[in-house]
Amino acid sequence: MAFRSREIYNKIARKVGGSVPREVMDSVKKLVPNNKLVMGRAKRGIFAGRHIQFGNKVSEDGGNKSRRTWKPNVQEKRLFSYIHDRHIRVKVTTHALRCIDKAGGIDEYLLKTPYHKMGTELGLVWKARIEKMYEELGKMEVGFFSPEEEAKIEKGFQEIAAAKKEFRRESRKAMAKQRQMEGGGV
Repeated sequence: MAFRSREIYNKIARKVGGSVPREVMDSVKKLVPNNKLVMGRAKRGIFAGRHIQFGNKVSEDGGNKSRRTWKPNVQEKRLFSYIHDRHIRVKVTTHALRCIDKAGGIDEYLLKTPYHKMGTELGLVWKARIEKMYEELGKMEVGFFSPEEEAKIEKGFQEIAAAKKEFRRESRKAMAKQRQMEGGGV
Protein backbone atom coordinates (compact mmCIF):
# COMPACT_ATOMS: atom_id res chain seq x y z
CA MET A 1 0.00 0.00 0.00
CA ALA A 2 1.49 3.28 -1.11
CA PHE A 3 1.92 6.16 1.30
CA ARG A 4 -0.97 8.09 -0.29
CA SER A 5 -3.31 5.10 0.00
CA ARG A 6 -2.40 4.57 3.65
CA GLU A 7 -2.99 8.27 4.33
CA ILE A 8 -6.44 8.15 2.69
CA TYR A 9 -7.34 4.97 4.60
CA ASN A 10 -6.37 6.54 7.93
CA LYS A 11 -8.44 9.67 7.20
CA ILE A 12 -11.46 7.56 6.30
CA ALA A 13 -11.11 5.49 9.48
CA ARG A 14 -10.90 8.67 11.61
CA LYS A 15 -13.83 10.46 9.97
CA VAL A 16 -16.21 7.50 9.77
CA GLY A 17 -15.49 6.33 13.30
CA GLY A 18 -14.16 3.28 15.03
CA SER A 19 -17.47 1.39 15.07
CA VAL A 20 -17.26 0.43 11.40
CA PRO A 21 -17.49 -3.35 10.90
CA ARG A 22 -14.08 -4.93 10.36
CA GLU A 23 -14.96 -6.51 7.00
CA VAL A 24 -16.11 -3.12 5.62
CA MET A 25 -12.82 -1.48 6.58
CA ASP A 26 -10.86 -4.41 5.13
CA SER A 27 -12.70 -3.98 1.84
CA VAL A 28 -11.99 -0.23 1.98
CA LYS A 29 -8.32 -0.96 2.53
CA LYS A 30 -8.20 -3.21 -0.55
CA LEU A 31 -10.10 -0.81 -2.76
CA VAL A 32 -8.56 2.53 -1.81
CA PRO A 33 -7.05 4.06 -4.95
CA ASN A 34 -3.33 3.41 -5.14
CA ASN A 35 -2.45 6.54 -7.11
CA LYS A 36 0.23 8.83 -5.80
CA LEU A 37 -1.02 12.17 -7.06
CA VAL A 38 -4.42 13.79 -6.74
CA MET A 39 -5.18 17.39 -7.62
CA GLY A 40 -5.24 19.47 -4.42
CA ARG A 41 -8.81 20.72 -4.61
CA ALA A 42 -10.11 17.35 -5.78
CA LYS A 43 -9.53 15.97 -2.30
CA ARG A 44 -12.47 18.04 -1.08
CA GLY A 45 -15.07 17.12 -3.67
CA ILE A 46 -16.54 14.52 -5.99
CA PHE A 47 -14.87 14.86 -9.36
CA ALA A 48 -15.89 11.56 -11.06
CA GLY A 49 -12.51 11.06 -12.72
CA ARG A 50 -12.12 14.58 -14.03
CA HIS A 51 -8.73 16.26 -13.53
CA ILE A 52 -6.68 19.11 -14.90
CA GLN A 53 -5.92 18.58 -18.58
CA PHE A 54 -2.84 19.89 -20.31
CA GLY A 55 -2.28 20.95 -23.88
CA ASN A 56 -1.09 23.70 -26.18
CA LYS A 57 -2.49 27.08 -27.10
CA VAL A 58 -1.74 27.55 -30.79
CA SER A 59 -1.53 31.06 -32.21
CA GLU A 60 -3.46 31.76 -35.42
CA ASP A 61 -0.72 33.61 -37.26
CA GLY A 62 2.47 31.66 -36.78
CA GLY A 63 1.24 28.42 -35.21
CA ASN A 64 3.38 29.11 -32.15
CA LYS A 65 2.56 26.77 -29.28
CA SER A 66 2.51 27.62 -25.60
CA ARG A 67 1.47 25.28 -22.79
CA ARG A 68 -1.85 25.75 -21.03
CA THR A 69 -4.23 23.88 -18.73
CA TRP A 70 -7.95 23.20 -18.60
CA LYS A 71 -9.49 22.86 -15.16
CA PRO A 72 -12.64 20.78 -14.60
CA ASN A 73 -15.99 22.56 -14.33
CA VAL A 74 -16.55 22.51 -10.57
CA GLN A 75 -19.74 23.70 -8.88
CA GLU A 76 -20.60 23.87 -5.19
CA LYS A 77 -23.93 22.12 -4.66
CA ARG A 78 -26.19 20.97 -1.85
CA LEU A 79 -27.23 17.39 -2.49
CA PHE A 80 -29.86 15.65 -0.37
CA SER A 81 -28.89 12.35 1.23
CA TYR A 82 -31.95 10.24 2.04
CA ILE A 83 -30.01 7.83 4.24
CA HIS A 84 -28.72 10.71 6.42
CA ASP A 85 -31.92 12.74 5.98
CA ARG A 86 -30.03 15.98 5.40
CA HIS A 87 -28.31 18.04 2.73
CA ILE A 88 -24.63 17.53 1.97
CA ARG A 89 -22.71 20.58 0.73
CA VAL A 90 -20.07 19.37 -1.68
CA LYS A 91 -18.01 20.54 -4.64
CA VAL A 92 -18.82 18.44 -7.69
CA THR A 93 -18.01 18.53 -11.37
CA THR A 94 -20.84 18.82 -13.85
CA HIS A 95 -19.94 15.32 -15.07
CA ALA A 96 -20.36 14.00 -11.51
CA LEU A 97 -23.75 15.75 -11.25
CA ARG A 98 -24.92 13.94 -14.38
CA CYS A 99 -23.65 10.65 -12.94
CA ILE A 100 -25.46 11.35 -9.66
CA ASP A 101 -28.72 12.10 -11.52
CA LYS A 102 -28.35 8.93 -13.58
CA ALA A 103 -27.71 6.81 -10.47
CA GLY A 104 -30.78 8.23 -8.71
CA GLY A 105 -29.24 10.43 -6.04
CA ILE A 106 -26.05 10.95 -4.09
CA ASP A 107 -26.57 7.86 -1.91
CA GLU A 108 -27.04 5.53 -4.87
CA TYR A 109 -24.13 7.09 -6.74
CA LEU A 110 -21.80 6.59 -3.80
CA LEU A 111 -22.98 3.00 -3.29
CA LYS A 112 -22.65 2.06 -6.98
CA THR A 113 -19.28 3.69 -7.60
CA PRO A 114 -16.40 1.37 -6.66
CA TYR A 115 -13.77 2.62 -4.25
CA HIS A 116 -10.95 2.57 -6.80
CA LYS A 117 -12.93 4.89 -9.11
CA MET A 118 -13.82 7.37 -6.38
CA GLY A 119 -10.37 8.92 -6.29
CA THR A 120 -11.08 11.63 -3.69
CA GLU A 121 -10.99 11.54 0.06
CA LEU A 122 -14.37 13.23 0.49
CA GLY A 123 -16.07 10.72 -1.80
CA LEU A 124 -14.43 7.80 -0.01
CA VAL A 125 -15.47 9.14 3.41
CA TRP A 126 -19.11 9.63 2.38
CA LYS A 127 -19.17 6.23 0.68
CA ALA A 128 -17.90 4.57 3.88
CA ARG A 129 -20.45 6.50 5.99
CA ILE A 130 -23.34 5.47 3.77
CA GLU A 131 -22.21 1.83 3.75
CA LYS A 132 -22.02 1.99 7.55
CA MET A 133 -25.59 3.37 7.73
CA TYR A 134 -26.88 0.63 5.39
CA GLU A 135 -25.13 -1.97 7.53
CA GLU A 136 -26.88 -0.61 10.64
CA LEU A 137 -30.24 -0.49 8.84
CA GLY A 138 -29.76 -4.09 7.76
CA LYS A 139 -29.40 -5.19 11.39
CA MET A 140 -32.59 -3.42 12.50
CA GLU A 141 -35.66 -5.50 13.15
CA VAL A 142 -38.77 -4.62 11.23
CA GLY A 143 -41.96 -5.02 13.23
CA PHE A 144 -45.30 -5.72 11.62
CA PHE A 145 -48.73 -5.59 13.21
CA SER A 146 -50.46 -8.81 14.16
CA PRO A 147 -53.67 -9.56 12.21
CA GLU A 148 -55.80 -8.67 15.27
CA GLU A 149 -54.09 -5.26 15.60
CA GLU A 150 -54.48 -4.62 11.86
CA ALA A 151 -58.20 -5.43 12.11
CA LYS A 152 -58.51 -3.06 15.10
CA ILE A 153 -56.74 -0.26 13.19
CA GLU A 154 -58.91 -0.84 10.11
CA LYS A 155 -62.05 -0.74 12.29
CA GLY A 156 -60.88 2.57 13.78
CA PHE A 157 -60.42 4.07 10.29
CA GLN A 158 -63.90 2.86 9.29
CA GLU A 159 -65.44 4.44 12.41
CA ILE A 160 -63.72 7.75 11.62
CA ALA A 161 -64.99 7.63 8.03
CA ALA A 162 -68.53 6.86 9.24
CA ALA A 163 -68.39 9.75 11.74
CA LYS A 164 -67.27 12.15 8.98
CA LYS A 165 -70.07 10.94 6.72
CA GLU A 166 -72.65 11.42 9.48
CA PHE A 167 -71.32 14.91 10.27
CA ARG A 168 -71.59 15.93 6.59
CA ARG A 169 -75.15 14.60 6.41
CA GLU A 170 -76.21 16.55 9.53
CA SER A 171 -74.52 19.74 8.32
CA ARG A 172 -76.34 19.50 4.96
CA LYS A 173 -79.66 19.06 6.78
CA ALA A 174 -78.95 22.07 8.98
CA MET A 175 -77.97 24.19 5.93
CA ALA A 176 -81.16 23.14 4.09
CA LYS A 177 -83.30 23.99 7.15
CA GLN A 178 -81.59 27.41 7.44
CA ARG A 179 -82.18 28.19 3.75
CA GLN A 180 -85.82 27.15 4.11
CA MET A 181 -86.29 29.48 7.08
CA GLU A 182 -84.60 32.39 5.30
CA GLY A 183 -86.66 31.83 2.15
CA GLY A 184 -89.97 31.50 4.05
CA GLY A 185 -89.42 34.55 6.31
CA VAL A 186 -88.64 37.02 3.49
